[in-house]
Amino acid sequence: MYSLMGGGLFCAVVANILLVVATATDHWMQYRASGSPAHQGLWRNCVSSKCHLQGDNTAYWTAAKAFMILATAACFAGAIAGLTSFSHFSSFGRFNRSFAAGILFFISTLLLLLALSLYTAAAVHFLGRRVGEWRFSWSYILAWVAALMTFFAGVFYVCAYRTCECRRTRR
Repeated sequence: MYSLMGGGLFCAVVANILLVVATATDHWMQYRASGSPAHQGLWRNCVSSKCHLQGDNTAYWTAAKAFMILATAACFAGAIAGLTSFSHFSSFGRFNRSFAAGILFFISTLLLLLALSLYTAAAVHFLGRRVGEWRFSWSYILAWVAALMTFFAGVFYVCAYRTCECRRTRR
């Protein structure tokens, strides 16, 4: 049980780091604007090393930002719940911290997938028409890796909960 929770905690820590980096950086997409290299993130557009706040405040971009922030918060809360599940008082009647951590990681995964889907749709719809050659960049890829890590953290914690429940029913 503790090895499953340890694996979940490792995935949670990595996912939190990746989520913070992916949310804060400006390399979700790369393209060429007027012959100069450009990149953009959730918050800013950068052309030739000059960055400015993103001007497109459509519902797609705003929702993607909100879902990324909520996914990061849920992942952080799941990591705290997962860390406290190592204590001996992990189960309080119907509330189990390892199960709660697993659910929080699954919620984080869902929110992260919503953010990535909205960003992808907005990028293809809005920028795909304006900019000829573009591609998703490393911040976007880090967000997808974070989605995998949050999912596996949830799997590890739910499996740890099931292992603990199976041991309790045998007694």
